[in-house]
Amino acid sequence: MFGRLFGSQHVGRRWLPFSLWPLQTPSLAKYNRRLMRIDRAGWPFVSVPVVLAAVAWAVGGAWPAALFAAVAAFMLFFFRDPSRTVPTGTGLVVAPADGKVMVAGPASGAGTPPGTWTQVSIFLSPLDVHINRIPIDGDVTRVEYTPGRFLAAYRWEAAIQNEKNEVWIDHAGEQVVCRQVVGVLARRLVCRVGVGARVRTGDRFGLMKFGSRIDLFLPGHVSLNVRVGDRLRGGETVVATWHS
Repeated sequence: MFGRLFGSQHVGRRWLPFSLWPLQTPSLAKYNRRLMRIDRAGWPFVSVPVVLAAVAWAVGGAWPAALFAAVAAFMLFFFRDPSRTVPTGTGLVVAPADGKVMVAGPASGAGTPPGTWTQVSIFLSPLDVHINRIPIDGDVTRVEYTPGRFLAAYRWEAAIQNEKNEVWIDHAGEQVVCRQVVGVLARRLVCRVGVGARVRTGDRFGLMKFGSRIDLFLPGHVSLNVRVGDRLRGGETVVATWHS
């Protein structure tokens, strides 16, 4: 949104939220490359409190202006999209999101897709990075959205009753399921891949807004590298190793 208004531009592989063309000098190029990327879904949430802060300040309301500015700052923080160093190697499965591991082991329960799976479930607090990433390369074979409730994402019923979106990926002839699940605060899922897409490990594919969880279902033969309670970094932490 701001990019359209102010002329977004790329610096290396990252884009800036507003044009910094007057600052494009050799001495500042290194600084500009370090600026944090903000996901485009966040700009409506940032721009509204920014405008309200400006209006409040113009009419002499310092405290309301400070409050709206704080909200805008939190939205920038929430929708941050840091670069990640995706590990290289054969058969490495990376975390699809930042957060804390809730489940790690054989999948069971009513929310499990048909078949035998190894499951890793990650809870994302409002302070975690909410960008979702592809766990392993392959071809997207199914994207399935299911409307539902907004129970707390850490409850076991959330996988069954809550609004969710599943992305199925064919890797080496077997399926991987990455399920986005909303929570009490997360009321919107964003998925930016479709059936037929060729995806790479660590690619960004969507996000969930304001606290949620993501369930990863892998074939039963993988070896898990994480356990319950571990903290993960999306696109960077190796959660499992794929055995052909």
